Amino acid sequence: MKLKKELPLLVLVAIPFIYLGIIWNQLPESVPMHWNIQGEIDRYGPKSQVWILPAITSGLIYLILLVVPAIDPKKKIAQMGRKYDQLKFALVASMSALACVIIYMIQQGESAGTTPILVIVGLLIAVLGNYMKTVQPNYFIGIRTPWTLEHPEVWEKTHKLGGKLWFAGGILMIVLAFLTGSQWQLYLILGLPIILAVIPLVYSYQEYRRLTADKS
Repeated sequence: MKLKKELPLLVLVAIPFIYLGIIWNQLPESVPMHWNIQGEIDRYGPKSQVWILPAITSGLIYLILLVVPAIDPKKKIAQMGRKYDQLKFALVASMSALACVIIYMIQQGESAGTTPILVIVGLLIAVLGNYMKTVQPNYFIGIRTPWTLEHPEVWEKTHKLGGKLWFAGGILMIVLAFLTGSQWQLYLILGLPIILAVIPLVYSYQEYRRLTADKS
């Protein structure tokens, strides 16, 4: 690992920890830990548990993305070169921002809305969509269905469709975040990612069947 190359990412990972440290004394001993589908707090816990949040968001995603190229058996991820570095930066930055937003919501309690989370999630989905067409077939990143992994052409076509769909879906989520109420925002958080996952999955199956049928 080259420290100079990883330093910006390590700074991004540290930002939520630093932010939490700055507001630590402002937090009550019992803080919100979970919101229900109506956006209402339904569980509280000790504030010491909040430290887990940045560890499992920006920290964990950074470690996964750091290790994945080394354990990729086909070394396809390494072939992405700078595109993978850019994707890694975008993902770590998004998760760091998400952690900061959730920490802010914990600090604000009942007065916090879900709009900032929708904006961050929308940006993350759009970023993934933008880079999806550059992802080479591999076992770790991308739309990994039995049909995309089996057939390179299915992988390519599915990721082109998925990239456009995810980018548009991410932008749509950002727009709707400012136009819908808190209850509908939470349905949007749950529903739109499911749609964005199911459509490429079905498409990959149909495309695989079409290509294999043409060869038979």
